[in-house]
Amino acid sequence: MVMSKKIKAIVVDDEPLARRNLRALLKADADIELVRECGNGKEAVTQIRALAPELVFLDVQMPEMDGFAVLDALGGCPLPVIIFVTAYDQYALKAFEVSALDYLLKPFSDERFHKALQQAKQQIAQQDASDFGKQMLALLGARNLPADTPRYLTRLMVKTGGRVLFLKTAEIDWIEAYDNYVRLHTGGKAHLLRQTMNELAATLSPEQFARIHRSAIVNLDRVKELQPLFNGEAVLLLQDGTKLKLSRSRRENLEKQLSLNQYRDR
Repeated sequence: MVMSKKIKAIVVDDEPLARRNLRALLKADADIELVRECGNGKEAVTQIRALAPELVFLDVQMPEMDGFAVLDALGGCPLPVIIFVTAYDQYALKAFEVSALDYLLKPFSDERFHKALQQAKQQIAQQDASDFGKQMLALLGARNLPADTPRYLTRLMVKTGGRVLFLKTAEIDWIEAYDNYVRLHTGGKAHLLRQTMNELAATLSPEQFARIHRSAIVNLDRVKELQPLFNGEAVLLLQDGTKLKLSRSRRENLEKQLSLNQYRDR
């Protein structure tokens, strides 16, 4: 993709070696103008405000002010496209909660970097950077909701085949317990996630998901039929033909959730 003008970029990382690697990759791209490198969060806030870059590669874990604190400090300022860079994968979900475009997990390959950069170019080309920044600010504002306001995951991070897959929760058909893992079923595929059913259930919206059995959670949008059995239990038929057992103790609650689910998007 050839840009009509160069994209101004800033690299923010407290490790000199990490900055040097990103500098070399960015300077090899004719569409990018690397306007600043910052070694800490405070400097990043100052330079982003002053230089108004379209793209920022932002380290998550930095002393004194981490990457998320940088975004918070930029409140009221149009935000650039953000690509988080870190050696710690536990920050990935939080990164996507503030709508980061991508998340590079160190050490990353040149191919993975270029894929992220290509996505950034497309994002910048498709919409004005200030409009994108307003969307980011709106999402950041949602992070400042009162402490008692429920917040639910919209993405799950799954490691598969040496890659990190970010799976939208809305794409999940159903979830089953699998020893110390859960198995996420989506579009005929299954992905393992190292988390217990109880832990995962607490992070999913009750407007979209229901626990139908000790070892199963279902996406309400995928439920096609409820088929009663003789013993008071029932079977759920999903849109893809999957049949799941519904325990007696959870049937009443499920029926309430399904009833409410009819009006969710109206």
